[in-house]
Amino acid sequence: MTDAATTVQEPARAPGRGRGRPRGSYAKSEETRAAILDAALEVFGQGGFRGGALRAVAERVGMSEAGLLHHFKNKSALLIAVLERRDELSYSRVPLDQLDGVAALRRLVALVAYNTTKPGVVDLFCTLSAEATSPDHPAHAYFQNRYEWTRNSLAVAFGKVEAGGGLRPGVSPAIAARGTIAMMDGLQVQWLMDRSSLNMAEELRRYFRQISTLDL
Repeated sequence: MTDAATTVQEPARAPGRGRGRPRGSYAKSEETRAAILDAALEVFGQGGFRGGALRAVAERVGMSEAGLLHHFKNKSALLIAVLERRDELSYSRVPLDQLDGVAALRRLVALVAYNTTKPGVVDLFCTLSAEATSPDHPAHAYFQNRYEWTRNSLAVAFGKVEAGGGLRPGVSPAIAARGTIAMMDGLQVQWLMDRSSLNMAEELRRYFRQISTLDL
């Protein structure tokens, strides 16, 4: 069965991925920004954005809060940059647009398992994605682009699975892609409510087995 209402188009690049290595006088500034973002991911990963103070981030990179915000126009810009940095790291683990279907799904399960070691970052993502449904939210465009890229890239991965006869009858690549995103987002919320209530990686693996014939 195909999903005629959905056209799968593979985006040019993943959200958060840069277009090249900075050169010249910009290199040092970009290195400082990267250090800030890595520190913020660690701080937010441990205590979430509400519990992870900007001062703690600044201290990790040896600067003041004012110095930190010199590299970002405001706190919202820093948050979005942190999410983009998370996307870059996630893409390095699961380059959906470069893997065959089976490898993509296996690495996605592994990524979900890894995310359980960064509860604060999962919390940050869930909170901001819900708030960003408002069109005037500063992260609205970021999440629109991210979901579009993820949907399309997953549909491409599932299309490769389908070509190998791996999708169950009645499941199209587009349906599988949307269902996977809904499953992952829903699992994150339930897990944040009670981390002992479920194993996100195992639940995602079980879902993949329900919609495919793959032995993941």
